[in-house]
Amino acid sequence: MCGVAGVYAYSSSAPPVDRAELRAVRDHMAARGPDGSGEWFSDDRRVGLAHRRLSIIDLSERAAQPMASADGQLVISFNGEIYNYRKLREGLQSIGRVFRTESDTEVLLQLYEEYGEAMLHMLRGMYAFALWDGRKRAMLLVRDPFGIKPLYYANDYKTLRVASQVKALLQSPVDTSPEPAGRAGYYLWGSVPGPWTLYRGIRNLQAGHLMWVSEHGAQAPRPYCNIADVISQAAGQPSECTRADALEELRSALERSVAAHLVADVPVGVFLSAGLDSAMICSMVAATHAQPRALTLGFSEYAGTGDDEVPMAQALAAQLGADHTTTMVSRSDFRDDRDKLLAAMDQPSIDGVNTWFVARAAASQGIKVALSGLGGDELFGSYPSFKDVPRMHRLARPFSRVPGLGLGVRKLSAPLVSRLTSPKYAGLLEYGGTSGGAYLLRRGLYMPWELPKVMDPDMARQGWNDLQTIARLGITGAAQPDKPGNRLAVSAMEMSWYMRNQLLRDTDWASMAHSVEIRVPFLDLAFLKTAVPLFAAHPRLTKSTVAAAVVPALPAELLKRHKSGFTVPVREWITDAPGADRARGLRGWANQVLAAYDGAP
Repeated sequence: MCGVAGVYAYSSSAPPVDRAELRAVRDHMAARGPDGSGEWFSDDRRVGLAHRRLSIIDLSERAAQPMASADGQLVISFNGEIYNYRKLREGLQSIGRVFRTESDTEVLLQLYEEYGEAMLHMLRGMYAFALWDGRKRAMLLVRDPFGIKPLYYANDYKTLRVASQVKALLQSPVDTSPEPAGRAGYYLWGSVPGPWTLYRGIRNLQAGHLMWVSEHGAQAPRPYCNIADVISQAAGQPSECTRADALEELRSALERSVAAHLVADVPVGVFLSAGLDSAMICSMVAATHAQPRALTLGFSEYAGTGDDEVPMAQALAAQLGADHTTTMVSRSDFRDDRDKLLAAMDQPSIDGVNTWFVARAAASQGIKVALSGLGGDELFGSYPSFKDVPRMHRLARPFSRVPGLGLGVRKLSAPLVSRLTSPKYAGLLEYGGTSGGAYLLRRGLYMPWELPKVMDPDMARQGWNDLQTIARLGITGAAQPDKPGNRLAVSAMEMSWYMRNQLLRDTDWASMAHSVEIRVPFLDLAFLKTAVPLFAAHPRLTKSTVAAAVVPALPAELLKRHKSGFTVPVREWITDAPGADRARGLRGWANQVLAAYDGAP
């Protein structure tokens, strides 16, 4: 995994690229690529690309970036992995193309040279890149369909700047005035929804989008692959196979995805919890590796409780013959790492602490690449939202036909409801009548009517209007328009909102802070296209049913274990012990962080 940086002074009135500025952006991301750095500047100094390298495929210097084509007309700075690069390379060689490296980066360059942007539909992997096309005098920005790898840009209508992190772009002269949609979105969800950031001048290139920038300016980003559309199209063509055949197809498809995600020139480990997602992945890795490396994260505060995942993970690792390591984390670890963690957090988030510590543990064990079960809950429908969203929708839908009823009920009941239980219940009739509104009620941190109470009221109103949350959720959740709120509609919303804006983003910054690459086999386009028609045909397939078929050797207690989620004892960590100096304790520190954030630009 790597860090991408670039500048294109596309307007004739823009100053030439500042080399020192581009290097500052690049080197702010040193942890993303501790194995090397590089830079390239056009002869006219209108274009610059830079790169920080984490060597995973082709470890030689020949594969260093930015990488140029043989004729020098194409230059790329690439972050990610292309898992099918060997097959793509063979196809290119069959039509006479010659390669100088063994890297997937060069495959990208030559694929583009041969097929243009159509090559994006050939890729299997996670990626974000900036590619300079000297013939077109244009720069192409691309991000993978799931949004596993990030890419941010700042455009002042004279110069475009791009980087893998928001905080890296802050090393450049960009507009840092507050972005209302980003600020309101954070309070709404606990993460900043794309395409916004906290800053008016910086945007998030959305997942599955590409963007061209030429001497005439920047075109609007446009989608080339939308995961919600993929789910909708696949759901519209349910498989005709039997339940037994569906389970076999799922097993085979997951096996292929895991095999693809093991492609690397360095050893690949597995994050193993007491959950079925990581258990399935670890079992499949064990089937092809004599002794896979597995890592489990435990918390001292949970030892001996129902939230302790260590004993079951250790038992499973022993059964699979894994080379297993358990790392325990305690309150003191959080206290010691808290400032470094916040410094690494690229955008504000209410999550990510668990990934920070498991990535830190992986780095301490010399693990450079690890597989994660992230994405399994969204696909297999194992979050509470898969029951709660349809239930709320069915309950509130009849009342939504009465104009103004939901709003009136909410205004009358909110003061009382807020004192008795979650204020979300006051908005059930107002928002629950659509699957998108029901999803907001289930996943939202603060409700829309609460935003003016927790942030500047004018900014809250402007942000909510700009976000267009309900409309955008409605588009995402239309996986099967005739059955709103069903399992696949919820899958589309979970993948496009919570997973993309929080889980994947947190996974990226927290793992990259420790120079660890995390791969996610469940988030594979080929696997998704196989799985959705099977779930459409057999909606009662549960994760435990799939796991039992995929890995028959899994212990019965693991298959029956109630899903608890991978919780972190943050509450215990920031609650000061009796008699402690609160101003100096973790709670005092948390209050300082909140105060600093409230006063941030």
